[in-house]
Amino acid sequence: MRAVLLGLSLTMVALFGAAGAHAQSDTQQQQLPQLDRGEKLEKIALPAVLERLTGWTKFGKGKVYMLPLKKGQHVRITFSSKSKYAYMAIFDLSSSGDESFFGTDEDGNTADVTLNEDTTWLLKPYYSRVTRRRGLGAPYEILIDPNPPAAQQAPADQQKDQGPMLFPPRSKQGQ
Repeated sequence: MRAVLLGLSLTMVALFGAAGAHAQSDTQQQQLPQLDRGEKLEKIALPAVLERLTGWTKFGKGKVYMLPLKKGQHVRITFSSKSKYAYMAIFDLSSSGDESFFGTDEDGNTADVTLNEDTTWLLKPYYSRVTRRRGLGAPYEILIDPNPPAAQQAPADQQKDQGPMLFPPRSKQGQ
């Protein structure tokens, strides 16, 4: 009788352990974005220097990029394409909303952001399907700049303004 109870209790522990592991894997899957059919997710790290990503927006064969970022980082992401129908959307995977917070169709080609918290972005290049166009896709280029010049030039501009001048202003010459 004890052997049966021991066997039953071990079986219950194994089942509950498997259920906990299954719940953890479900949580991890929920954090991953839902992709369109044929899209491939490519995880990238924030580069130390300017990084160039290139690809093609062909439906069913596109790439989607996942970029983890840390609080306080300043990053500039620029999208370009020869096609006027190719766009890019940036989604914040840490937010509960399904909509992008940046889109090149409305916000321009450059996202210049300083982060307030740790997050993961999803960069999704796409080809507009609602407009008349030729072809099935277009080539694109995404530039990820972890050290945008605007953030570095501010201190240099202040030093330039405070530094000694070769010729003083005219109003002070006569005095």
